Amino acid sequence: QVQLVESGGRLVQAGGSLRLSCAASGGTLSNYAMGWFRQAPGKEREFVAAINLSGSSSYYASSVRGRFTLSRDNAKNTVYLQMNSLKPEATAVYYCAAARVKTGALDSTEEYDYWGQGTQVTVSS
Repeated sequence: QVQLVESGGRLVQAGGSLRLSCAASGGTLSNYAMGWFRQAPGKEREFVAAINLSGSSSYYASSVRGRFTLSRDNAKNTVYLQMNSLKPEATAVYYCAAARVKTGALDSTEEYDYWGQGTQVTVSS
C-alpha cells in the first residue's frame, strides 16, 4: 500500500501563489494516475486537477484551469500542485490521491485507491 503525505498548505492573500507537494512512500507514483481534490467545511469533496498514468494528459476543474498546474517528479516520487492567482473560494483542505490503472474518469473520487491526510489552504481577502 502506498502512503501519501501532503504539505505546503498555509495562509496566503488573494492573488498570491502556493505550491502543494504530495510525497509517496511504499510505492512508486509513476505507477499511478494522480489527482488533487479539495473540501471546505460542510461541502462535498470536489475535483481540482488530475494527471494520467503516463503523464501524457492532464485535467483541470473549470474553476482553476489556467491558474493551477499539476506536475510530477519521478526522481523524488512526488507530485505538485502549483496554484497561482488564488481566490478566497479556494480555501479548503486539499487532498492528494493515487489511482491504479482504471477506465473511469479521474474527476471522480471513486476512481482513487489511496488518499493523503490533507493540507489546509486558506486564502484571505
